[in-house]
Amino acid sequence: MPASCHPCVAMRVPVVPLSLLLALSLLSPWGCAGGSCPPRCVCASNLLSCSRANMSVVPAPLPRFTAVLDLSHNNVTRLRADWAPARLPHLHALLLSHNGLAFVSTEAFAHVPHLRHLDLSSNRLRTLDENLFSDLGELEVLLLYNNKIATVDRTAFENLGRLRKLYLGQNRIARFPLELLREGTRLPQLALLDLSANQLRAVPAGELQALPAWLRDRLYLHNNPLTCDCLLFQLLDRGRRRHLSAVEDFQDELRCFQPGGTAFVKILELAGKPPLNCSKAREAVLEAHLGDSVTLGCDSRWQGVRGRHWVTPGGERVLGDGGNGSVVLLANGSLQLRALRPEDAGTYSCWVAGPLLNETLYVELLVHNFTLHGPHDTLNTAYTTLVGCILSVVLVLIYLYLTPCRCCCCRGAEKPPAPRDDSINSSVLSTTPNHAGGTGEPCPSHIASGAGTGQNGRFKAGGTPPLPARQGPKAQRKVSDPDSVSSVFSDTPIVV
Repeated sequence: MPASCHPCVAMRVPVVPLSLLLALSLLSPWGCAGGSCPPRCVCASNLLSCSRANMSVVPAPLPRFTAVLDLSHNNVTRLRADWAPARLPHLHALLLSHNGLAFVSTEAFAHVPHLRHLDLSSNRLRTLDENLFSDLGELEVLLLYNNKIATVDRTAFENLGRLRKLYLGQNRIARFPLELLREGTRLPQLALLDLSANQLRAVPAGELQALPAWLRDRLYLHNNPLTCDCLLFQLLDRGRRRHLSAVEDFQDELRCFQPGGTAFVKILELAGKPPLNCSKAREAVLEAHLGDSVTLGCDSRWQGVRGRHWVTPGGERVLGDGGNGSVVLLANGSLQLRALRPEDAGTYSCWVAGPLLNETLYVELLVHNFTLHGPHDTLNTAYTTLVGCILSVVLVLIYLYLTPCRCCCCRGAEKPPAPRDDSINSSVLSTTPNHAGGTGEPCPSHIASGAGTGQNGRFKAGGTPPLPARQGPKAQRKVSDPDSVSSVFSDTPIVV
């Protein structure tokens, strides 16, 4: 107790004016009006240290003006809702590490709404219950490493809009808490997430790659029994090339199990090795087509960027909207290119002025010399060539097998000539020449004249009379052949 609080002590110091002692007592935080320093604690201004005091409960009462309360290295195994019966409006740091703490009430932080630093590390916590920290809207740093946490409720970190650093390393967490990082649901100010030395066997590498680089720079995944995967390798390989501290500082501790293997291997050494044969991913290469619009991202690993600008492949510096509106610098630092042309291809560089160091990012743009959404009748050259070949073969087959025979020598000589009036279906007026019997000579043209008698004694108009005899072996001529192919193509009607 300060000397000014004891009336006897004040009477023993007559050389000091009473008014001065009264003023000092009012100004001192541990004066009579402010409260007293708890036993076995050390008090300095608004700091209260009760570390290594062999306490099993939080001392009470606590002065209202306490800003930092250190209760580490004690035996406080349960933090009940009434550990702070009165509101502590000035408390911004609470240290409870190394206590064997196994239980924390969901109402334990109702009287400390302005807490910014909470240390619950090196205890025996097993679960993080629903809305456990929802009363700490101003919390910025939360230390939960070196516990036995195996279950994390999805709402345990609700309302922590200002949380910047979350340490969950050296626990028993087997499920990756993606809700902490997913856009729209993640902690908006989170800049560091430590999940090292847990029981994680898989991580959503695709979604983690989409995170900002400044967040991936402080995403610690080392010393987990991860399963080897090429997406995981490419995620970490990109981080190494970007010099992200979470990868570069722990390359030897980033290990995984090969499929069917029994020993750990280094994740960053999976490139080209069986059985996965992972290939290295290209850092920033965009492919586009003529007339497209693309956005080049400037994903810096620094937060609080003071400024940034782009340099085109031609060496031109882009600070704002381009003269013709084809190049636009967006508010988030990205560069938008509209109506792409072949000359827009090349390597673009983004210069970032960080809070401590500068950073340069490179994005390669490939512009294909054709439009992706052309007319519907535009065909690929190879496809057009294949269709043309198929059509040519079909036309040749039609010509060879479906063209009617137009020579007299097509039929064999051994077939006897048919009678003149063997059938009414004979094409007597056909303009197609008939075949000569085994002579190999072209057939002479018909001369239609006279009238004849048809089958069954009926009159047959336009009948073909016998031709006059010719001299020589070529005089014989076949008048009609009912089996002739040419009769099918006759275009003269038959009158019966």
